[in-house]
Amino acid sequence: MSHGRFPPANPTVSVVCDLAAVSRVLDDDPVVTCMCAELAENPRGAGGELWTCGRVDESLCYSGAALIPLRGLPVELESFADKALRGSRRYTWLMGRPELAIPMWQRLAPVWGPARYVRADQPVLAIDRMPDCAVDPAVRQVEPCELEAYRAATATEIRDEFGVDPDVDAAGRNYRRRLAHIIAAGRAWARFEDGAVVFKAEVGVQSARAALIQGVWVHPQWRGRGLCAPGTAAVVSSIVGAGRIACGYVAHSNAPARAAYDRVGFTQVGSVVSILLA
Repeated sequence: MSHGRFPPANPTVSVVCDLAAVSRVLDDDPVVTCMCAELAENPRGAGGELWTCGRVDESLCYSGAALIPLRGLPVELESFADKALRGSRRYTWLMGRPELAIPMWQRLAPVWGPARYVRADQPVLAIDRMPDCAVDPAVRQVEPCELEAYRAATATEIRDEFGVDPDVDAAGRNYRRRLAHIIAAGRAWARFEDGAVVFKAEVGVQSARAALIQGVWVHPQWRGRGLCAPGTAAVVSSIVGAGRIACGYVAHSNAPARAAYDRVGFTQVGSVVSILLA
């Protein structure tokens, strides 16, 4: 967070046009800003906007499927929150470093709250070398014809973890399109047994420098067999082999996941707050 500045009491928020300046800011923290970097590198394809209250290197916020404050003083974070409240966009998540995301949520919560789910102080993990553990050779990229099997596994994961049904109404159609896009891009990975997914993971977003692994899941009947670490290692191997940093978020309370990431060779590089909006 910037110090020694005195912005106006009600700073004006504008959409960033200087994406080169944004890229310089994001390069300072390529792991945490991975989702935003995809927009800066491909503004037409990624969707969303980047906001500032003046200088990009001092105040910056991503507005897309998620709302992600990146830099700013408290009064600027309040202005970002106010702009989000005035807009028509519906956000799924508010996330970011605790010192940025929490003040924004305090401004947003009276209108948007209560949150459906809050993960406070969530470790951010990263690895920039080949994995320390063996790779599961049965984990591979999902084919387009396997969309329904992958969708079923992902829906089960979301229901169990967040208590949300992704197949409901229009949200279900959008969710299916998103999965189809990820599979077509070669960013969904799975191990299949008898046509069913027993391990899955996907690269939710990626930039030129980093790729965010999301949706790591093992079928309940296959848990305890050591699938998570070698399966995740297969995805890491592909990411690092392409010259990117592999990164991910994990809940403090999820001891098995933390142990699996440790086996792969991830190290903690920061923390974020993730708030699933109702």
